[in-house]
Amino acid sequence: METNSTGKSKKQTLDQKNSEAMLGGGQKRIEAQHKKGKLTARERIGLLMDPGSFEEIGRFVLHRSKDFGLDKEHYLGDGVVTGYGKINGRLTYIFAQDFTVFGGSLSETHAEKICKIMDMAMKNGAPIVGLNDSGGARIQEGVLSLAGYADIFYKNTLASGVIPQISAIMGPCAGGAVYSPAITDFILMVENTSYMFVTGPNVVKTVTHEEISSEELGGAMTHASKSGVTHFVSENEIDCLLSIKKLLSYMPQNCEDEPFSLHYQSGDETRPELDNLIPENPNQPYDIREAIDLIVDEGSFYEAHKYFAENIVVGFARLAGRSIGIVANQPAVLAGVLDIHASQKAARFVRFCDSFNIPLLVLEDVPGFLPGSDQEWNAIITNGAKLLYAFCEATVPRITVITRKAYGGAYDVMNSKHIGADLNYAWPSAEIAVMGASGAAEIIFKKEIAEAENPGEKLAEKVEEYTRKFANPFRAAHRGYIDEVIYPNETRHKLIRAFEMLENKVAQLPRKKHGNIPL
Repeated sequence: METNSTGKSKKQTLDQKNSEAMLGGGQKRIEAQHKKGKLTARERIGLLMDPGSFEEIGRFVLHRSKDFGLDKEHYLGDGVVTGYGKINGRLTYIFAQDFTVFGGSLSETHAEKICKIMDMAMKNGAPIVGLNDSGGARIQEGVLSLAGYADIFYKNTLASGVIPQISAIMGPCAGGAVYSPAITDFILMVENTSYMFVTGPNVVKTVTHEEISSEELGGAMTHASKSGVTHFVSENEIDCLLSIKKLLSYMPQNCEDEPFSLHYQSGDETRPELDNLIPENPNQPYDIREAIDLIVDEGSFYEAHKYFAENIVVGFARLAGRSIGIVANQPAVLAGVLDIHASQKAARFVRFCDSFNIPLLVLEDVPGFLPGSDQEWNAIITNGAKLLYAFCEATVPRITVITRKAYGGAYDVMNSKHIGADLNYAWPSAEIAVMGASGAAEIIFKKEIAEAENPGEKLAEKVEEYTRKFANPFRAAHRGYIDEVIYPNETRHKLIRAFEMLENKVAQLPRKKHGNIPL
């Protein structure tokens, strides 16, 4: 059978592309309608949902307030469109705030409509998508609008871990409004047209005398790269809606369901390019995304939080058609160390995958935790423990592949066998030790080196001795901490078989109300 450069048959690649095109839900139709600018709430729903599938609920709802002239203005729907339909052929609930009605401001009835659709999503076990475009609470309604926000927050919290919740910020989202998206699983923002902040530029200027624009304070790239609030950034609203469709394709309908899988026809699963990925110099960086792309199904990796804490990579992919979550150290940024932001980012992703039965693959190349007073004073201990806790708590199938370094406590944290990983593989280039050879030799053989006639030569000798003993994965394999030392080119083949074997894994946590993760 004829194959392409990645070893896949041409038919297999075509099947994959056809399946992805199906998931796109008529991308050409969408792009032909709108190229630039903001869409209306109904246009957004029409483009996101499968054609003709949307059913609106609460179309004739009116606000009840009679204060400050509101008794003279009534608009059907009261500033939010709610309902259900299908995305990629699967039931999905949705609400879309309408900025053309009172600036999309949230009133008592506006909130009731959102809560009602969230209740329906919970009862019927289907994802909910929120398209946020609102000026905030409706001032004229006072405490009623504030109560409405709290009602929504409560529903978000109850739904967390039960059904996938996705928030797309399609315009302003300020004040109390930001906390509903913050509780949901994923946030998407649109460059130059959407922003989020608790207090806007005018308040900031009044209180702190700081001059700053809305985009700088709470724009898409600000939250994507600096705060980590948003997971995906889109160039325009069309791209954002397509991203939602793609994101949902990796998820199950609810916590009792299995993730969506594509048809896959097996072929030659060896990837010879992986054999040459790790540089000979152990201190030379490489891009872990290259390894990911070679291991998973072609073109299936969908990275989340791309611009935040870039020393760790997380995202969804498919392996032989099955949906998996990937957590990978990134040697190309800060040598792949774990720091505060990387730990938070990975922990959140691990907990999402565990909530929704998405198996986890960890690619490990970590020299340890980032040292320094800044990290210690800002609680690297507590934040590193979040990732440790997330992995320990996860009951989904969990597999780790150590590609190069696995040093110190970071080895334990990155889904080691000791914290419940199902299978741990290592490439021959793997080094599993308390620390790097040079630092270890300086500590262990400090006296010998100091007393030697030539301390430099003695240090080099002891570094070589330590390297010979620990700069390989076999010592850990002898103890059973590594299940198998594999050639890089066979990684994909091994993982496909391993995840297939773990497909029906059952694990029970001790009975409790809930754990107390170190927040």
